[in-house]
Amino acid sequence: MDAGEYLETAVRDVLTAADPNVDAQVGYAALLLAVSGALDEADRLVAQWLARTERPVGALAADPVRARAWAMLFEARGSRPEWAEGLPPLDLDAEERAHAVSLRRPVSDLEGVLPPGPIAEVVKHVAPSRPDRVRTALLDGDLAGWAALAGPHPDVATLAATRALAPALVAGADPLGLRDWAPACAGAVIAAMHERYPPALGTWPELIAEIRRLRGGSPAPPPASEAAIRSAELRLGADLPDDHREFLRTCDGLPADVVFPRLLGTADLRAENGVVVLADPAILLLSAGHVVEVDPVLGTTVHPSFRAALVKHATLLAQAAR
Repeated sequence: MDAGEYLETAVRDVLTAADPNVDAQVGYAALLLAVSGALDEADRLVAQWLARTERPVGALAADPVRARAWAMLFEARGSRPEWAEGLPPLDLDAEERAHAVSLRRPVSDLEGVLPPGPIAEVVKHVAPSRPDRVRTALLDGDLAGWAALAGPHPDVATLAATRALAPALVAGADPLGLRDWAPACAGAVIAAMHERYPPALGTWPELIAEIRRLRGGSPAPPPASEAAIRSAELRLGADLPDDHREFLRTCDGLPADVVFPRLLGTADLRAENGVVVLADPAILLLSAGHVVEVDPVLGTTVHPSFRAALVKHATLLAQAAR
């Protein structure tokens, strides 16, 4: 498969498609990562989807083959990840028998030729048929043969649902050769989910609490007093925006973390040539009512407000923390 083309489509769907299509893309991506031996990345992706959408995890295994695939992978890895608690347990012996029947089902020469509907079903069953070479490869345990025949959108659910092959997949057989690409895939889809489903961070205390949680519970300075805020404004020769004042009333600055500099408290705020420096190093500035972020790698970003800059920071921090 063309990994780059697939990922472009997946990210576009996560950003713009209807929710059921998002669920389908995330479910497929998670299984694609799992059959590549990237179980941690698959777990990370599903956990993020659950946190962002709060939809039932069964939406990722909405058809019997996907549900069977996850069940076989769980058995092979010897445990069920925390996110899978919402999936019902299956009778694996019965599922294995049902899967063997489906793998042996011949393919009609007219399958896929006619549009779906009653006529297509009738014609399909009376038309000449042949063994499905892709499924036959799975019956034979031929992972390399399956990969060669699987096409641009491999049926990874049917692969993972093949009980005899699940242990090899969990052990890292990686028939599609995607293991090194898996972290980039998971990261890109998660980033798209963060953009589509931003966290509801609500009040300033909730936003700061979320940032602290993402930092591992690191403490925040106590709130600044009204006197301290007004003293800073007099020293700066400028009024601070209302949302920045609300930030200072919640915590008087914040220490640096892996994706953001130290946010200055009232005692350390300073003005240079009419620009108020909000961070150390001075990459976050207040100029003419706008909050400007100057990044030596990503360039300059103008945020509509100080709060918008911190919400963006929380999003980046969430991505870096997982």
